[in-house]
Amino acid sequence: MTTLAAIQMVSTPDVAENLATAGRLVAAAAAAGASFVTLPEYFCLMGERDADRLRIGEDAATGPIQQFLAETARRQGVWLLGGTVPIRTTSGTRVRNASCLFAPSGDIAARYDKIHLFAFDDGREAYDEATVLEAGTTPVAVTADGLRVGLSVCYDLRFPELYRRLATPPNEMPLDLICAPSAFTHATGAQHWELLLRARAVENQCYLMASAQGGMHRNGQRTWGHSMIVDPWGDVLASVGEGEGFAIARFDRDRLDTVRERLPALRHRKL
Repeated sequence: MTTLAAIQMVSTPDVAENLATAGRLVAAAAAAGASFVTLPEYFCLMGERDADRLRIGEDAATGPIQQFLAETARRQGVWLLGGTVPIRTTSGTRVRNASCLFAPSGDIAARYDKIHLFAFDDGREAYDEATVLEAGTTPVAVTADGLRVGLSVCYDLRFPELYRRLATPPNEMPLDLICAPSAFTHATGAQHWELLLRARAVENQCYLMASAQGGMHRNGQRTWGHSMIVDPWGDVLASVGEGEGFAIARFDRDRLDTVRERLPALRHRKL
């Protein structure tokens, strides 16, 4: 039986401090019975400037942040999705925003590089991830803890076609769970966060687990938070408001099957 836990953090510019916080929260979630735990996007660093992500970038499959994730997964005996880790590219001027999934053995099971890069400017605050990030190109789904899991990150939630690509041809292996580690801004999150999460769960008739950054950060940025777990009918099973903590809920295979039997929308797909 799978129990899901979506961890919420208010990460700082101090990597060591963030890793200690993440380790403490993963341990608490595991003690509460979680077998599949996710960390938020940028869990390891919410820096003073975008270029800080380049400074802490790691090579693929090596480096202290990835080592921390592997050791934590093994120590706690959980599947651990490490939010995102900055992975160096050949250009040297960009990093990939990589979501790395580790098995309870500590081995890496999958890596997804964020495809859609966020940009926003409302006249008061502005963001453009493309200044330091290189977009990924490949959708990723993986079998973990007996579930078919689709990986995505934050801004990806606004692009439903990604999740249709992850659900292989109609009537074949739909997703059981979508993971969406995020760092939604307060402005966009207040309007769209829960709406997007519930929509992606409903249209794909699967569970959705979204770990978020949530609060006022030392760099002056405020993130929306409200990490949550949503079921295939769009019901919010557990959530966190602002501040650190975790939302925890059980994956119910019977619930998923019942929703799909009563409303066979996935079998009705034409395109």
